[in-house]
Amino acid sequence: MLRILHSLPRTHKLLLLPVATMVTVLGAQKLITTYQDLNRPDSSLESVLVPLSSDSAPRVPSLRQERTPVADAIDRASRAIDATRDYIPASDLAATELIYLDMITSAEASMATDTNSEAQLDDGALHMAVVLGTLTSGMLNIDDTAPADIAEATSYEDYGIELFNDISFLELELAVDEPFVPKWRTHLVESGETFALLAQNKLGLGYSEVVALLDDLPDPRIFTHWQAGNSFDYQLDEDGRLLSLRMMKNVRDGVLLEREETQFAVTTIERQGEAVQRLYAGSISGSFARSAQATGLTSSNVTELTRLLEKKLDFRRDSRRGDRFQVLVESDMIDGRTFDSRVLAVHYDGERIDLTLVRNASDDNFYTPEGSSLDPAFARYPFEGNYRLSSGFNPRRKHPVTGRISPHNGTDFAMPVGTPIIAPANGRVERVGNHHAAGRYIEVRHDNGYRTRYLHLSRPLVSQGERVEMGERIALSGNTGRSTGPHLHYEVIVNNTPVNAMTVDLPENTSLSGDTLIAFQRHAEPMLAALNSGETGTVNVASYQQQESSDD
Repeated sequence: MLRILHSLPRTHKLLLLPVATMVTVLGAQKLITTYQDLNRPDSSLESVLVPLSSDSAPRVPSLRQERTPVADAIDRASRAIDATRDYIPASDLAATELIYLDMITSAEASMATDTNSEAQLDDGALHMAVVLGTLTSGMLNIDDTAPADIAEATSYEDYGIELFNDISFLELELAVDEPFVPKWRTHLVESGETFALLAQNKLGLGYSEVVALLDDLPDPRIFTHWQAGNSFDYQLDEDGRLLSLRMMKNVRDGVLLEREETQFAVTTIERQGEAVQRLYAGSISGSFARSAQATGLTSSNVTELTRLLEKKLDFRRDSRRGDRFQVLVESDMIDGRTFDSRVLAVHYDGERIDLTLVRNASDDNFYTPEGSSLDPAFARYPFEGNYRLSSGFNPRRKHPVTGRISPHNGTDFAMPVGTPIIAPANGRVERVGNHHAAGRYIEVRHDNGYRTRYLHLSRPLVSQGERVEMGERIALSGNTGRSTGPHLHYEVIVNNTPVNAMTVDLPENTSLSGDTLIAFQRHAEPMLAALNSGETGTVNVASYQQQESSDD
């Protein structure tokens, strides 16, 4: 039967399939009765009802409310067809689910040219529809022992509608019943593609809508300056117009657009990563930077670490082969990747120095476990008492004879020869020398990274490489070199640039004390425990915090 059905022309299939579907759902009896009454002008297709016997089960299709053999069913279907052989006026036809045909269009076209034309249902196709409905509705089950209501059990998937390769009415019917649910799609930006054209060609936006949308964005460059390989996610409505769009500027930041009537609401996306900690450990073999990178630390971590340690450690003089170090680093984990790594704590165990530093979460500065700051107080003047300022800082000073620019990068204080000069902050002597113009001089690198110079000295009191403390005597003033009289030339250098020692911002004593110190030490305990554990790799600092709490 299916082979015969498949061999029919497309027009017959279009007629046959809706009729067969209706037979399956409504039953052959109603279909045949509907055909018999179709010519009655006072009866509509939807209003035809056929009474069933009191003992019949609902939705069980049958010609006589009973099971019949195949031959009997075909015979009854054939006799039922005879009732529909009369011509049906085209004006009486209605576009219902029964007459779901392309022939309606052609019938209307014919009526436009001939008002007396009539349309006739194809006998062969109609006959096959009734027979197919009889077969697929379960009427031919001759097993009298089967329960009467078994025909109610049905599954559309078993009907093999996919055999009709040209169309599936069941899928169309289900698609109409299901509500529209927008789906997220992803677009990969191609070379030379612009958002303005893409929005009009693919997202259903007009040019004015695109312009208004870009004006509402806090940073429109996310769309106007994108590159090939960028991607974004979007949703379209039933009419193919943009509902929402999500684009990430980077792994953390992005923007979400959502349609609200005639405009789009713009929401900034900020993704928060999961904080993970990792412990690195190594030993000095060559330079500190290369030794640190060999442990797996990133270049940014090494740079941060070097700037931190050099406030207390002179790598050229204090580091020795075999010195060991541990570094605790925290990063944000997003989609399996780490971002924004930052040093939490470091322990340097060397031959000449043993130093431990921990980051304080409250001010983001580093302190020793005792709360001492790496940036101790820095005195404004490198001497005790009051002395006259004989020449100020002036990088644009002109030479009195030549008239050319001759910068004065320091501050001169007139004072008697032999006046004690003191270190304004803790540090290490980097250079002690003698120059034809500067005379005897000293250069000190301080723990906060600043450097100071002292010129025209009569006598240095420290040696190169020596550690000095704030307030310690380091030299005696004099009148050596190219000098017009006894005085001290004093310079402060920040980031390799001379600055005005009398106006530059100098660090004050920031060491922790009181409740601030107690809070810092409580915060530092798990990080110090992680450093001392020696367990390199990913660590859980919180677990050390819990361990400390349980020990208490």
